[in-house]
Amino acid sequence: MSEKIKILIVEDEMIIAANISLQLNELGYEVTGIVPRGEEALMHIKSEAPDILLLDINLKGNLDGIETALEMQKNHDIPVIYLTANADDVHFNRAKETHPYGFIAKPFKKLDLQRAIELTITQISCKDDNKTDVESQNTEAFILSDCIFVRHLNSMVKVNIIDILYIEAERNYCRIFSNNKEYLLVMTLKEMDKKLPARHFLRIHRSYIINISQIKEISTSHIVIGRKAIPISKSLKKELLKRLQTI
Repeated sequence: MSEKIKILIVEDEMIIAANISLQLNELGYEVTGIVPRGEEALMHIKSEAPDILLLDINLKGNLDGIETALEMQKNHDIPVIYLTANADDVHFNRAKETHPYGFIAKPFKKLDLQRAIELTITQISCKDDNKTDVESQNTEAFILSDCIFVRHLNSMVKVNIIDILYIEAERNYCRIFSNNKEYLLVMTLKEMDKKLPARHFLRIHRSYIINISQIKEISTSHIVIGRKAIPISKSLKKELLKRLQTI
């Protein structure tokens, strides 16, 4: 892959597209084009294939974003990041069939765009490394008794378990919140839950795993860790209270 990542923007709202293009340029990426229709995107890809496709789901024209991705994937293997103002289950389930690298919900911040692209680049790099690097065949996190090594860009970063506050699901990603930093992993919360040491962590909600030792307050419907109020389901609250009695 070239040093400068090439990105094609497929977005039919030109003000949004122009703003994305400006942000991408500021982040150091090369925008190969801005096109408003899926049909035009397919033509563009034939002449100048980008490294990443930023694709609005709700395109006007004969093809919506998901149909455009399906057509593109017949001849090209280009990572897709979807842009969407409609993140309902119907669209999400359709989009999953195209195996996207990410979803960005509108309206979004520059940081959301930056993180989605960095995650995609990391996944591409890991795919490439799999051919020659045994380490890359492992998952995005290595769990030890007192720490977790998480993949950040092209290296593994150590995160001490005592510093982890909680972990939050973001669809097919999960975000680790520690005392000092956040880490976004290409791993579902369910997968992460299986790997974490049970004596330290408990899943208290479909979207949250907490570090039990970091709890500051337990309320009727939530617990507090740091300054974050985290919802807790009734059934899992019983499990939490049971665990606290044995610590």
